[in-house]
Amino acid sequence: MISISEQAQAHFAKLLEKQAAGTSIRVFVVNPGTAQAECGVSYCPADAIEETDIQIEFNGFNAVVDAESKPFLVDAEIDFVTDQMGSQLTLKAPNAKVRKVNDNAPLMERVQYVIDAEINPQLANHGGRVSVMELTDDGVAVLQFGGGCNGCSQVDLTLKEGIEKELLARFTGELNGVRDITEHQRGEHSYY
Repeated sequence: MISISEQAQAHFAKLLEKQAAGTSIRVFVVNPGTAQAECGVSYCPADAIEETDIQIEFNGFNAVVDAESKPFLVDAEIDFVTDQMGSQLTLKAPNAKVRKVNDNAPLMERVQYVIDAEINPQLANHGGRVSVMELTDDGVAVLQFGGGCNGCSQVDLTLKEGIEKELLARFTGELNGVRDITEHQRGEHSYY
């Protein structure tokens, strides 16, 4: 579920040496499954571990995850990196905002998951987003853009060179193309 690099494990073990015996680290997600989701790590005293918590053994310590955070921490990675600016702990949790779907989930759910987890965070840098409206019988994902993408002059490039290439590579044999149904003419409906 969570991978912790050797450097991060050594860092945690060193920090935990200074804490009360039996103290673990807790990895959690606040507001899981929402755009406001944030991940964190804290100390977890032995008496704060609940029956429903999951404990994962690492080198010299345990990581504790609450049951609500668990599905949102799938594929999470914790690292401790040192560079010319100093040292820092990094926590990447690609599924914190969107719960990962099963590989045998319906195609619509799997396509929307890739869009929510990987494409929309990139579009959000420009105030945009995209949603799957339907999948046609001939394997075309019908998409609708919103936010900063509505009325953007680069939307065709984003659609064909970015989104379509990514989705076709991910869903080879299941998806044949993408189509945009957004009204991109400037007007009252435009974002800007």
